[in-house]
Amino acid sequence: MKQKVVVGMSGGVDSSVAAYLLKEQGYDVIGVTMQIWQEEDPILMEHEGGCCGLSAVDDASRVARTLGIPYYVMNFRKEFQAHVIDYFIKEYLQGRTPNPCNACNRFVKWEALLEKSIALGADYIATGHYAQIMQLPNGRYTIRKSVTEAKDQTYALYRLNQFQLAHTLMPVGQYHKDEIRRIAETIDVRVSVKRDSQEICFIPDGDYAAFLERSAGTQVPGAGNFVDTRGNVIGRHKGITHYTIGQRKGLNLAMGHPVFVTEIRPDTNEVVIGESEDVFASTLLCNELNFMSIPDITEPVRLMAKIRYAHKGAPCTVTREGADLLKVTFDTPQRAITPGQSVVFYDGDCVAGGGTIVGKVEE
Repeated sequence: MKQKVVVGMSGGVDSSVAAYLLKEQGYDVIGVTMQIWQEEDPILMEHEGGCCGLSAVDDASRVARTLGIPYYVMNFRKEFQAHVIDYFIKEYLQGRTPNPCNACNRFVKWEALLEKSIALGADYIATGHYAQIMQLPNGRYTIRKSVTEAKDQTYALYRLNQFQLAHTLMPVGQYHKDEIRRIAETIDVRVSVKRDSQEICFIPDGDYAAFLERSAGTQVPGAGNFVDTRGNVIGRHKGITHYTIGQRKGLNLAMGHPVFVTEIRPDTNEVVIGESEDVFASTLLCNELNFMSIPDITEPVRLMAKIRYAHKGAPCTVTREGADLLKVTFDTPQRAITPGQSVVFYDGDCVAGGGTIVGKVEE
């Protein structure tokens, strides 16, 4: 009897090829697009639905017909609102910079979809992520980097738990992007030339501040003071939701030389401005921990760590500081350690675990 797999299909190149590859491997494949958009207006759904908007449904359903697999649209609006949009708003209001895609992967694309898929009798779910799942000799499941470093998506997947990993397939991680596009040409020419999605799906224009003002209204802090690292007022800012750690552009401060955001203080509605060297730090604290290749960290351990998606990673020592708290000390200072972002640990090519950055440790 064939094993059944539910493939999350966004209508894009990668998920379409994932469905094709799994069918070729002999799985009983079912295609699913996750309905996450919050608007009822068709025009808004088209433009704001991002990877799960109306065009995604059209493209995914066409690919499913071509492959000869069943296809469904499942409603995950409630889960997406609670775990992604509400979280995104809350974090920005607290002066932090969230990772909505990481939250969506953990709580919507995996937890919610896997639960429904298992209820349908599926053995696995699958996605088009550029990553590889493997089981180590110690019995634990982990995510290994994609064969193509430029497309590797392991950073966004570190929050998946052992049960989820054991019931997930990621066939695309064994291929380079040009290979995936060539395979897609044999399935659907229109899909094969689609651009990769870059923006946050529910903010396609990239204007986070405007989205927050529409969504949170009077909860969004208004204008406040720019202060220097000594507490001196040096100007007025538009509101803390317009800024993130390390930001240089858009400050509109006549300082005579480049300056940077070094801290956001929601309690006083202040944005701290400093010099280039003030943006660097060697040590951070993180919580909301999740472990993959290793079951825990009880003794100091040497690992590589990424502090943002585009960060190349840096060697560090990770030590336990509390029940849900780790200290990460880098060998060299790192730029723009940002509260709310994820820090992901690597042991070679495998994800060891990760957490949410609480903040840098003053030295």
